[in-house]
Amino acid sequence: MRIAEIYPSIQGEGLLTGRESVFIRTSGCNLRCWFCDTPYTSWAPEGDDLSVAEILERIAEWNGVEHVVVTGGEPMLHSELAPLTAALRAQGRHITIETAGTLDLTVACDLMSISPKRANSTPSAARDPRWHVRHERERHVPDVVRRLLGRHPYQLKFVIDTPADLADVDAYLGELPEVDRDRVLLMPQGTTVEELAQRAAWLAPYCAEHGLGYCPRKHIEWFGFTRGT
Repeated sequence: MRIAEIYPSIQGEGLLTGRESVFIRTSGCNLRCWFCDTPYTSWAPEGDDLSVAEILERIAEWNGVEHVVVTGGEPMLHSELAPLTAALRAQGRHITIETAGTLDLTVACDLMSISPKRANSTPSAARDPRWHVRHERERHVPDVVRRLLGRHPYQLKFVIDTPADLADVDAYLGELPEVDRDRVLLMPQGTTVEELAQRAAWLAPYCAEHGLGYCPRKHIEWFGFTRGT
């Protein structure tokens, strides 16, 4: 299982914002969002191949931290995710898996954090014509999302870049009427406090008006845009 980094921090996004957590970041992704903030796991993946035992050994120093977040990249690319999450469950850990919802594995999971990639995520043909086509073809797999929603406690987290993206999210939710809107979060695209604040000015009121959660990227406010946070 290729691992880009393992580190302790504080969850900065979603329903568990503020929880002390250990992050296991896998490397490799089947998509290529233009705004990906971890290009070292997607556009230029890096990391070490570790066994499940080696991963567990590396996180052992934080045995007192209940919450473990397996993120990426795309964790669902790795078949080792199943035995890894089983081992974490045996340790009594709370497991969050962060996924784009395009791939499915049978895993132990206490919070399936699904971030569906909408049309606003597709890289331009000018940047990479091959990934422009492939990303657009593979980013939307509603049957996988439905299976994940049916098996696990979940949150749905959408990256919003411009006001035009809001209608697309509304249409997506219309296709999934079973979704609990209290578990839908809209998150501003951006990697600086200034960018996030500019989008928050119109996105936060929209969320309040439409009964959706607003998802600030608190780790950027706390630590800046840097690895290991």
